[in-house]
Amino acid sequence: MYAAEPAPRSRRGSGRGAGGGDGGGAGGRGARVALVDSGLGLVSYAEALLTLRPDLSLVLSLDPDNMPYGPRTPAQVRRLILEAARSTLAHDPDAIVVACNTASVHGLEALRAEFEPGIPIIGTVPAIRPAAATGGPVAVWATSATTSSDYLRGLIDAFAADLETHAVPARGLAEAIESADLAAVDACIAAATASTPPGVRALVLGCTHYGLVADRIAAAMGESVTIFDSPIGVARQTLRRLGLDPDISPDPAAPVGSIEAVLLSGRPGVLPASLATYPAGARLLAAVDRSGG
Repeated sequence: MYAAEPAPRSRRGSGRGAGGGDGGGAGGRGARVALVDSGLGLVSYAEALLTLRPDLSLVLSLDPDNMPYGPRTPAQVRRLILEAARSTLAHDPDAIVVACNTASVHGLEALRAEFEPGIPIIGTVPAIRPAAATGGPVAVWATSATTSSDYLRGLIDAFAADLETHAVPARGLAEAIESADLAAVDACIAAATASTPPGVRALVLGCTHYGLVADRIAAAMGESVTIFDSPIGVARQTLRRLGLDPDISPDPAAPVGSIEAVLLSGRPGVLPASLATYPAGARLLAAVDRSGG
């Protein structure tokens, strides 16, 4: 079972966007958000932002030359995510979303030191707090880097200290998702399911890639397990950092946003056609087609 994220209320209003004005960003345009990740993990977060605010313009920065980040050292991850964020600056983003748990663990402090307060930096946090509300036991599937991190341990201590929790490395799953190899995806899910202790009631997806196959994970884990992911929560926090109320829909007369640019390890590029393998990916590709990207 997949946990329902809070649905935005449908109040309408102008809101105030980054740079002032009624829902506008710098120079009167709609707000522009850059998302950075090693690969396809940013897709669900881009879709969540466009669901809440269809008038946003997005810049998507992927790093296929260096994906995956999970096996890399903290210093390497920090350097790579800084380079990915810097590559978006030519597009004048009003905020940057780090749509990668490993990069958030190892790079968020460095990113904020370099870019804030001028450009808000929003990281991704595994949804341990809402998962803990189930009463546990709670499992967290993530990359090896995240499952062994002090960052994840701190989140568990803060929000689930009194609950039985299990950090489970889902080895190879992010790479299988990136390659759109569904046979490999199912094999990795089966291995992670076998490594998850019986009796778990809540499963937190601790890598942004995993949400693309949440339906397959839910089928493997069974109806007794509720799955928690964070795209809507991150999207809402991004809008708040932009000065936009996430509960107010944009003016229907406002210009529709777009996928303004796709960067591949800093180079202009296009989203891979393999994204169509996943429902969220197919919807994002359709949004690119509509925007002429």
